[in-house]
Amino acid sequence: MSQHFSVISPVDGSELLQRNYHDAASVRATLDAANLARRSWRQVSLTERKLMVGRAVDELVARKERIAEAITRQIGRPISQSPGEVRGLEERARTMIELAEQGLADVRPTPKAGFERFLRREPLGTVLVLAPWNYPFLTAINTIVPALVAGNTVILKHSSQTPLVAELFDEAFKAAGLPAGVFQILHLDHAATLQLVASEGIDFVAFTGSVEAGRTVQRAAAERFIGLGLELGGKDPAYVREDANLPSAIENLVDGAFFNSGQSCCGIERIYVHQRHYDDFVAGFVELTKGYRFGNPLDAHTNLGPMVRASAAAFVRQQTAEAIAQGAQALIPAGHFAADAPGTAYLAPQVLVNVNHGMRLMSEESFGPVIGIMPVSGDEEALQLMNDSRYGLTASIWTADRDAALHLGERLETGTVFMNRCDYLDPTLAWTGVKDTGRGVSLSVLGYSQLTRVKSFHLKD
Repeated sequence: MSQHFSVISPVDGSELLQRNYHDAASVRATLDAANLARRSWRQVSLTERKLMVGRAVDELVARKERIAEAITRQIGRPISQSPGEVRGLEERARTMIELAEQGLADVRPTPKAGFERFLRREPLGTVLVLAPWNYPFLTAINTIVPALVAGNTVILKHSSQTPLVAELFDEAFKAAGLPAGVFQILHLDHAATLQLVASEGIDFVAFTGSVEAGRTVQRAAAERFIGLGLELGGKDPAYVREDANLPSAIENLVDGAFFNSGQSCCGIERIYVHQRHYDDFVAGFVELTKGYRFGNPLDAHTNLGPMVRASAAAFVRQQTAEAIAQGAQALIPAGHFAADAPGTAYLAPQVLVNVNHGMRLMSEESFGPVIGIMPVSGDEEALQLMNDSRYGLTASIWTADRDAALHLGERLETGTVFMNRCDYLDPTLAWTGVKDTGRGVSLSVLGYSQLTRVKSFHLKD
């Protein structure tokens, strides 16, 4: 087993850095430190915990330029866009801090003479966060902040593609003055990660990643009675109704499909357009797509960079080629984007028509800059196709009719229903999914529920 790992930058295919994996003794020491710290951390007042975690958020915001460069060099997102992740993490973190009083408040049933009765939320203990590379700060912050504010200790194991993110988190929490052992990081390979999931001392696991990896994490935890939050795959649909504002739908759906090179769990992966607007929508979508400035993400003018690694780009190329072989038509000509380079992480965006649900492109997660667009006759056909998926994270409806959106939304098998927007996470709302997208709830006041346990108090005079 290798004792170290390398990060290959998608920017130029070179080795960006090396890190050593933590060994078994380091993992044991980390668990012991978390176990020791949680006894005192839970006794710190909620007000003080909020202040300290808030200071850590301040420290992260102050590192905006370093964070942006770390994101770009590790995953290839354009440097013109990477700073936006700091805005997002601040919004989510400060929202969860603000919601803590409500999310952790005692629940009191109807008063009963001679008794005091209430339910109180208490921390679980130690929360293990297994974070992905695609939105490395945003995905991690969803659990880290509420877990700490609720009185848990946290161990962060970040993707081996983004170790700098874990180290920047660690630096910020240390600078904020959190007690030793309250927040720690580990660099681990897959086998050691699964051993940690199964270890005594871990009381909850928050995992974001693929469906198959989620099943592996669930199996590792199966012998223990702990909670799991699993945010897994997505194949998020959009439906452009007959009454939609077409220019707005085109602009937002192009961005929803291709931002971060399509590497977003809630990115748009399939679009259904009312047949009346289909030709105009496709023409406008293709025109806007052709205008991307695709290339080196360190260039400030670039607004579409490479995928995270060459193997990820190869998967999307294969999925696209397979669809074309089955009758799909590619609308972005080969050579339009000069930076496109088979065998590398640089994969140009592609728009496909003449697609159907018999193609993997329309049924399996692509997680890359490719989109399939289909015409539909109306709401019922769109609804049937949107629900024809093993996933269910978000779905968006583009319409001028709010009642229609609500009616369709009630019948959609999804965790979030959008109207006239997509690919966004509102931290005041629950982030959750159905089917193979996973289980559990993060963010909103409900996000505190899975990070705490309920204790009932039944006091008789």
